[in-house]
Amino acid sequence: MSQQKQVTLMELNRMRTQREPISMLTAYDASFARVLDQAGVDCVLVGDSLGNVIQGRTTTVPVTMDDMAYHVAAVHRGLQRAMLIADMPYLSYSNPELAVANAARLMQAGAAMVKLEGGSQIIIDSVCALTDLGVPVCGHLGLTPQSVHQLSGYRVQGRSKDSQQRLIEQACALAEAGAAMLVLECVPVPMASLIQAELEIPVIGIGAGRAVDGQVLVLYDLLGLAGKHAPRFVRNFLGTSGSIQGAVEQYVHAVKQGDFPSDDESFLE
Repeated sequence: MSQQKQVTLMELNRMRTQREPISMLTAYDASFARVLDQAGVDCVLVGDSLGNVIQGRTTTVPVTMDDMAYHVAAVHRGLQRAMLIADMPYLSYSNPELAVANAARLMQAGAAMVKLEGGSQIIIDSVCALTDLGVPVCGHLGLTPQSVHQLSGYRVQGRSKDSQQRLIEQACALAEAGAAMLVLECVPVPMASLIQAELEIPVIGIGAGRAVDGQVLVLYDLLGLAGKHAPRFVRNFLGTSGSIQGAVEQYVHAVKQGDFPSDDESFLE
């Protein structure tokens, strides 16, 4: 694939306005980052999901700032075009001062944006502090893996009226605080559609259906490594492509054409 100009916030907002779906995948090292970049992935997320797929842990909670900074730096070396987004790990943004200090480490390692989970007032305060200092922020609502114990497992969120209202309020609060993007994980399609229509920033879904501005998957899931426990919203692109490069290219094409996710890969209610 020929080299193109680097993806920026302005470009992501253009894509949203012109209804061109945004493609995002996770990566944790330079080699895979290079594959994703050459396949045309718009955003590469160094997710704290590395705790699961790299470290073999059952949750993302044990992932540290040292872990994240190491992998962000590695991925940064493999990218030329895609925007690099980095997860802030568990309790690394529990107050604005801590959030700023830890975001600085990730930005200096090569991130162009940091991602925070949740929408409580503490999170909103941290988002305000970061954006006031010029740090682009991506919010994350719905199923928030760092809160897996509080949520009593990996469950679809936003099905009750109370949780739906809370999601809408938190999404709006994050946007008002300056968040430049929002990830919605494991929420019903009508809920995702409502939030996407309410906000003026790109909304990226994972298990949130097609009624959003883009999609993100964990790379290892896309390659069929989730095994028997693959979530409903995962598709094995390697099984039909024959190569890792081909699998990523198929994913990008499916996202851009609106063929992924299907209704069967979404939570319709």
